[in-house]
Amino acid sequence: MTLAMGVPPHEPVRAWASVPEELSARVPVEQRRPGLDRDAVRMLVSRGVEVAHHTFPELPRLLRAGDLLVVNTSATLAAAVDGWIGHARVVVHFSTRGDDGRWAVELREPDGRGTTRARAGGPAGTEVCLPGGGWLVLEEPLSGRSGRLWWARVTGPGVPGLLREHGRPIRYSYTERDQPLSVYQTVFALPSADGAGSAEMPSAARPFTARLVTELVSRGVQFAPVTLHTGVASAEAHEPPYPERFVVPEASARVINAVRAGGGRIVAVGTTAVRAVESAAGADGVVGARAGWTDLVVTPERGVRVVDGLLTGLHEPEASHLLMLEAVAGREAIRRGYEAAVRGRYLWHEFGDVHFVLP
Repeated sequence: MTLAMGVPPHEPVRAWASVPEELSARVPVEQRRPGLDRDAVRMLVSRGVEVAHHTFPELPRLLRAGDLLVVNTSATLAAAVDGWIGHARVVVHFSTRGDDGRWAVELREPDGRGTTRARAGGPAGTEVCLPGGGWLVLEEPLSGRSGRLWWARVTGPGVPGLLREHGRPIRYSYTERDQPLSVYQTVFALPSADGAGSAEMPSAARPFTARLVTELVSRGVQFAPVTLHTGVASAEAHEPPYPERFVVPEASARVINAVRAGGGRIVAVGTTAVRAVESAAGADGVVGARAGWTDLVVTPERGVRVVDGLLTGLHEPEASHLLMLEAVAGREAIRRGYEAAVRGRYLWHEFGDVHFVLP
């Protein structure tokens, strides 16, 4: 199976040229400030073009009884595995399992600092030896527009077992060191029976703790679980997202529709949750139970049909996710919010601070 990649019709807003290096969150907040929990991050709140500064534990006071949070239950995989092409070491990032049993993979080169750098994809027929006696063979690019990810046939031990035995979380150069997989799991993560999961953490949910979820429920905020298994994004190539597997269960579809009908707000926790629930919505905004692949790219032209708000991280200026934020809040709101984030020295990336976007 070959999946086409959607193309947004215009570029996202660029309120800043680049993320200042010192604003990259290099370790989780609980390691930056020992004694604190993972919810001890800052939260920028954009209501239209107005910007306010909060901390994440204040979230229950910013939501109302009857509001609903859509959360992604996909567990993060230890998706990076060492491999060898001949005598040359490479790092394989396992991205997505196809319906035909192949895996979409990205091959990267070690950079000598414990992280990796981009490597030219292919060519077809390239064989990569894997730990445990297995190997993979590259067959064809995932997309005709990019040769970064390839479909590969894996022979030998199954990939879920390979990742459990020899894998580690994908790590990019802005982080300080390798972290255990538990650091990359959210409080909502559920293991999948078939070993599927996300190559990269659905990071918007990382600051949630069991204590905070309990407080939200006690205040009348509801939760709707969905699943979207994220593929490899790569720090260097800001392409639109590839098609990804998702599930919106019947129970979640019912509660989303009931909350909308009752006047509550639907707040997605992360761009993955937006992609899943919007993929299951009809033109009238009614959500149905759905499962399969989604190639939806949410843009201002397409708009959002279900989601009223979004909790997300801070994205780099080239990221296509900014188009989704514009679809929720408008271009000027996102420009002002990101200018305030840079001025306020908010931290970027998966271990960074949070942006709460409302219309």
